[in-house]
Amino acid sequence: MEGQFLSDAKQSGPLRVYHLIAHSGIQGAGVALVTGNIWLGLLEWLPHTMIGEAKVRRKTTFAQDKALHIACKLAWLLCLTLFAEGSGGLSSGALWR
Repeated sequence: MEGQFLSDAKQSGPLRVYHLIAHSGIQGAGVALVTGNIWLGLLEWLPHTMIGEAKVRRKTTFAQDKALHIACKLAWLLCLTLFAEGSGGLSSGALWR
């Protein structure tokens, strides 16, 4: 969960877009660390930015925002699982290459 400063800065701060992209990048880094796959982390960055921007523009509700974030995480888990099965149980460390 983000702090009040970042939440406010993403909404209306003078560097609003910077804060949104930076926050999304942090989320992407989290995905990369948890999955062991930097590509999934980079893939998380874009939808996280788009979901956050939709929330800022009030195109989604708080509940829809959270559901979309969870759906993204499930998609990355599915991708990781399918990739690992398709490559004969590739270890997560090798996925960084």
